[in-house]
Amino acid sequence: MYDILVYVFENCQQAELAYDRERVVKKLSAAGFEDSDISEALHWLAGVTRVPQGGPLRAPESRHTFRAFAPREAAKLDAQCRGFLLTLEQSGILDLQTRELVIERSLAATGDSLSLEQLKLVVLMVLWNQQTPTSRLLAEDLFSTQQARLPS
Repeated sequence: MYDILVYVFENCQQAELAYDRERVVKKLSAAGFEDSDISEALHWLAGVTRVPQGGPLRAPESRHTFRAFAPREAAKLDAQCRGFLLTLEQSGILDLQTRELVIERSLAATGDSLSLEQLKLVVLMVLWNQQTPTSRLLAEDLFSTQQARLPS
C-alpha cells in the first residue's frame, strides 16, 4: 500500500484522485500494481478525504494539554511515532483536527504497527489530501525516507 501512496503523490493530482478515480486506477495498473493493492490503497485514501463531522474540534491550547493515546493507538504508533506527532503539532504543522486524522488513518493502515517512515508518509498524504499548505522543505523531509526505500 505504501508504494502505491508514494506513486500517487508523485504522479497524480488531488483533483484527479477525487474526480477521475478510474484514470488513477488505470495509471496504477499500468505501473504494475496489483488490483487488490490498488483497491486497498484507494480505500485508505478515501478515508483521508472524508470531512470530519461536527465541524472543527475545539480544545485548549496544546501547550497546556497533552493527548493520551488509547492502548490500540499506542500499539500501532510506538514512542518514536508519538513523539514525532507531538513535534509536528507543537511546531504548528499539525492542528488538533489534522493530528486526529493522521492517527485515525494510521490505525486504518495495514500492519500491526507503523514505522516512523510509514507514519511520515501517512502525514504527508493527509496534508496533501487536505490541501494543507506545507513548505517544500517539509514535504521533502517527510518524503525523502520513502524515496530511499523504493526500488529503482
